[in-house]
Amino acid sequence: MTVNGLREVRHAGVLTVTFDRPEARNALTLAMRLRLEELCAEADGDDSVDVVVITGVDPAFCAGADVKEIAALGSSMTSTDPGAAIRRVAKPVVGAVNGPSITGGLEIALSCDFLIASDRASFADTHARLGVLPRWGMSALLPRAVGVRYAKELSATGSVIDAEEALRIGLVNHVVPHADLRRRVDELVRSIQQSNGPAVTATFALYEDGQSLTQDEAVLLEAERGAEWVVDLSQFGTVGR
Repeated sequence: MTVNGLREVRHAGVLTVTFDRPEARNALTLAMRLRLEELCAEADGDDSVDVVVITGVDPAFCAGADVKEIAALGSSMTSTDPGAAIRRVAKPVVGAVNGPSITGGLEIALSCDFLIASDRASFADTHARLGVLPRWGMSALLPRAVGVRYAKELSATGSVIDAEEALRIGLVNHVVPHADLRRRVDELVRSIQQSNGPAVTATFALYEDGQSLTQDEAVLLEAERGAEWVVDLSQFGTVGR
């Protein structure tokens, strides 16, 4: 069921959140952003959820915030940060990019842990063309994904890149034919679910916390947390089955 442009489906350990405003290229209204933030906050405490999948209704993934609504509400617009909400989810978050992912939509995509792109996907940062600064993490996330020089070019020019170029520069993990997107996401999700959930969460935390450290500091952090980790030896006989 879709409420206020956001569809939520829970099935087989997966919470799928779908942006459902195709007439507006899935631009996020205030109500959609607030609900997305609520869902992200609830995901870690929900034992029925192993993985979160974020996607859009064709033909677009997400065009970012609804600029028409922002113009109408003006200074009364409640401040939101769905990108930060996604990044705070400790469980794996998979972005299924089914079409254009533009500006704020690119920030949403960058905030996911993995990105699987349809061959119809495209990406662009048009903040500078609009005369605004990013607010959902672009300046930190984009250069870490593709390198500072490429990030500067994308932001300065507003150029649109296709899915194959996004794969080449490391922006996405995989590119698949559009008709195979859901199947490939399901395969990835099942593979994730075969791993120990708490161990995946703890490993992700090491990756995130280690980004601001030197290599030696990050290795030390890993050693410290590894020494505190309780190993479940019963899992060893099931690995690879």
